[in-house]
Amino acid sequence: MVATLAVLPFALLGCGSDDEDAAQQPGRAPAEEAAAKSRERVQAYLDAMIAKDVAAGRGQLCAPAQAAFDAAATGPNGDFADHFTVTGATITDVRAGAGGQEVSTEITVTAGSREATRPLLFTVTRSGADWCVAREAPGGNTPEPSVTP
Repeated sequence: MVATLAVLPFALLGCGSDDEDAAQQPGRAPAEEAAAKSRERVQAYLDAMIAKDVAAGRGQLCAPAQAAFDAAATGPNGDFADHFTVTGATITDVRAGAGGQEVSTEITVTAGSREATRPLLFTVTRSGADWCVAREAPGGNTPEPSVTP
């Protein structure tokens, strides 16, 4: 009985649509797929911030995050506020986290003659067959050291 319960979580990992995604892209591991999809979603959001395209930014978010986005996106501290311009945005790290894929970024913002670069951490999760940004928070992960073969 104990052995059965210990194996059950690992058996459940094989269930769901990850198998379908792997079949659609042979040779790509589920972890690689998650990182790539998360990077794509966050990059699309960053591009929307630079272009000040509120609809495109909203489109990258999970449904539960959209109401808060609608209330704050163009407000004084929102990502799409009129009084500042996002002049640069870089993804610095992507890794698995407790709530989904964590995508660390550095955003450069100018307001008048002042410029500041700040880290933002996006959490990206799977919603059905697609991926979406679940949350955004100040900060980020330090990039993991690259391994040289």
